[in-house]
Amino acid sequence: MTEVGLETTSVLSAVKEIAPTLRLNGLESEERGWILDENVGLLEKADVFRIAVPRRFGGLDLPVADQVDIIAEIGRGCGSTGWVACAWVSSTWIATQYPDKAQEEIFATGSVRISGGFTPTGTAVEVDGGYVLSGSWRFNTGIRGADWNIYAAMLPSEDGEHREVFAMVPASDVEIADDWDVTSAAGTGSFTTTVKDLFVPAHRVVDGIEVLEGLVERSNSGANGRNYGLTAYVLALSVPVFVGLARAALELTVERVPGKAVAYTHWSDQSRHPYTQTQIGLAANKIAAAEALTTAWVTRMQRAADDGVQLPLAEKAAMRGQMAYAVQVTKEAVDTLHAISSASVIARSSAFQRAYRDIQGLYLHGLMNPLSGFEVHGRVLLGLEPDNDYL
Repeated sequence: MTEVGLETTSVLSAVKEIAPTLRLNGLESEERGWILDENVGLLEKADVFRIAVPRRFGGLDLPVADQVDIIAEIGRGCGSTGWVACAWVSSTWIATQYPDKAQEEIFATGSVRISGGFTPTGTAVEVDGGYVLSGSWRFNTGIRGADWNIYAAMLPSEDGEHREVFAMVPASDVEIADDWDVTSAAGTGSFTTTVKDLFVPAHRVVDGIEVLEGLVERSNSGANGRNYGLTAYVLALSVPVFVGLARAALELTVERVPGKAVAYTHWSDQSRHPYTQTQIGLAANKIAAAEALTTAWVTRMQRAADDGVQLPLAEKAAMRGQMAYAVQVTKEAVDTLHAISSASVIARSSAFQRAYRDIQGLYLHGLMNPLSGFEVHGRVLLGLEPDNDYL
């Protein structure tokens, strides 16, 4: 086994070992609106926060397929912890697209947690040596435990137009509101954050289009096997959270059903009921379909990154559609399992109901909701322009 393979096995084994603890901590994390410090510490000890850090800074720099496996396993343990890990790891990869000077600052410790507010609801004004950043951003997942935070902001230009930029700031410079009170993914700590007249040096502000297209000037550009394309990479790391939640729901159902009577019937063991059997089989195959699609698209992403080329538009659109389908079928799998569950699963202490609610909520995320992915794929199949910047 290669060195990278051994490192991946080590991280994945550690995450599998801590998954039961992450699950047990789910209720308390949910009640406080932020995952327990124990969860963060366990992920740190497992080296999760090094998996996207370049090797020259002491990171593991694992391939995308290995990162996907790790995020899915964290999501199997706890959906909120999985979503936070996805946010931190994917934003860490975004930092690898910044100029070298910024990377040297961000990756100084070799293990880093980076969150982000990617809806451009702030403004950046150019000043001598950098920019002044102001604004508020909602849904800033993981900010309470982050080292750095990326903000999307609009920068006015001389011609009166505005362009989107990404500013990287220390998390310690951010004001965090106490406004995260939700019914799903409650432990993600996706609070609103604000900065006012914050100076950001020029090397930590990059053009949004250049980041999307991998055009920022830096030493690690080209065919280094890690330049995946921003949207494809973020989606590739997000979908495994859905896969992990669906795996958890299946696992919990299979544990619970044998020997459980079906209330108000003569069935003393639900596992003997043909309808239960067919629905569990259906759910398992929906999850397997999502896993197979995931394997296919990370293989295409890695091949292109190794070759230092951009995937063709049609392939990007197909991948976006397949990612959308994986989100849809994992949610359907959990819905199927929920429908054959007894009323006892609605107890807040039940890990199943938390997985069910988490996948319902994350399904509504603007980038994850399948409709836009299907639309992009369908438009390109019909010979039309995708009419979407996120490919």
